[in-house]
Amino acid sequence: MSDPVVTAASEVIGGPRGRYAAARELPWVLTAAVLSALAAIPTAFGIALRIPCLRTSFTGQGQFWNACYSDLPSAYRDSNVKAGLAAYLQGGAGAPVTGQPPLTALALTAVASLAPGDGSLRTRTTWYFALWAVALTILVLVIIWLVASSARHPFAAAHVALSPVVALVGFVSADLLGVALASAGLWAWSRRHPTLAGVYLGLAIGARSYPVLILVAIGLLCLRTGRRRDFARTATVALGVFAGLFGLLWLLNPDAATSAYSGWLSAGAGYGSPWLLPQLAGHALPVGAVTILTVLGWVVALVAGAVLALTSARRPTIAEVSLLMVAIVLVTGKSFTVQSSLWLVPLIAWCALQWRDHLIWAGAEALNFVAVWLTIAATTVPDRGMPAPWYAFFSMLRVIAVLWLAAVVWMRARDRWGRSGPDPDDLAGVMTDAPDRLLVRIT
Repeated sequence: MSDPVVTAASEVIGGPRGRYAAARELPWVLTAAVLSALAAIPTAFGIALRIPCLRTSFTGQGQFWNACYSDLPSAYRDSNVKAGLAAYLQGGAGAPVTGQPPLTALALTAVASLAPGDGSLRTRTTWYFALWAVALTILVLVIIWLVASSARHPFAAAHVALSPVVALVGFVSADLLGVALASAGLWAWSRRHPTLAGVYLGLAIGARSYPVLILVAIGLLCLRTGRRRDFARTATVALGVFAGLFGLLWLLNPDAATSAYSGWLSAGAGYGSPWLLPQLAGHALPVGAVTILTVLGWVVALVAGAVLALTSARRPTIAEVSLLMVAIVLVTGKSFTVQSSLWLVPLIAWCALQWRDHLIWAGAEALNFVAVWLTIAATTVPDRGMPAPWYAFFSMLRVIAVLWLAAVVWMRARDRWGRSGPDPDDLAGVMTDAPDRLLVRIT
């Protein structure tokens, strides 16, 4: 499929392919290696962006004015981890990282145990961020290789390697851990390993909640193709892995295991959410109302995913159904943090969306990225920060851009509704070439 943006960009390195040139693509291994090298550009930018904060060890209001804030040092300081992983598991002097899903909390604290134990808190905090910078860069490379090895066109992994969104928010938090595990789950499913897919997806759910939607997308398409037994195995293993992880941490430290979910339940509208708009206007929504609206967003996402998966005359792909549902959940959530957009990046690659759509979305993400830090900074220096109406504009522009991605995926599927038969799906796995067993007709 021709991509106008790629064609235009190719002028810099030799122009479009001539009529006598070979049409075959590079082997996926070589493509992944090249893209891994190119990934140095966004990852280096992401680290360079944090240089002003590294100079101050991520303290003070300068981290907002310079747009270099990261949750990682804050998690280290808030947890005050000195005794490492053992203290975390025992709930002792090394207080657990709270407010994070179980696996993410465990990973944050495990990395803290690797940081130098001597020196000032500022020095240890800087080391902690440096360790995570290395780990997150490796996770980006892992996602590139997972996409390149499973996509029909390996160069689709460029959507991960060269994504402006990865450059901006990849080092804000540990979200890439959940993204990498979810990507590994999809890769394992594409390789017809339902049990391994369940293990990865179970771990991914332990790191971030959104992989539940990927599991649902697989289930909907398995329902359509009659592969219920394979999905049952994947879902059972995934839920078992998550339950085992959650149960183990709960037995060792209940507060650490449940803090993310109890915190979500008691939270009001946060940055990025459309439910924050009334608060910006001086009329905040009650917590209960925000919770109901968020739950309704999940319901809408599940219904939309079911309609796309079960009513299309030509079967959509797992990545398309997943992206549609994840996008809806993101824009209707209690908060839409800047780093949450990472959830969409590998799905965009597997959907093989055009770079035009990727860059439109990334542009809105960049504007919101700057706006949110200036808005937070305005809480201490109102005359220098961004006024609330402008922040509302940029945050809603981002919501529209995410919904645009969902609409593009929906319209692509609609274009195929007039044709029957399965559509090639890089991630289909056991559903490859399987006939439809259940197809819902909407009249």
